Amino acid sequence: MKTFVKRLLRDKRGTSAIEMGLICSLIILAMMTALENFAGESQLTWNTISSKAHEAMNN
Repeated sequence: MKTFVKRLLRDKRGTSAIEMGLICSLIILAMMTALENFAGESQLTWNTISSKAHEAMNN
């Protein structure tokens, strides 16, 4: 069992895959945050346009 743990700790083959996975997850997280902010601003803009159009039609 000791030799297995020692070999496992010395094995460096999977580190690149783990690093790439972490980098990709951080990029996706940043993209989702930016998209959420954009969606909020877009919804606010369309609500403003809708209310102004409604006001113009009622005057």
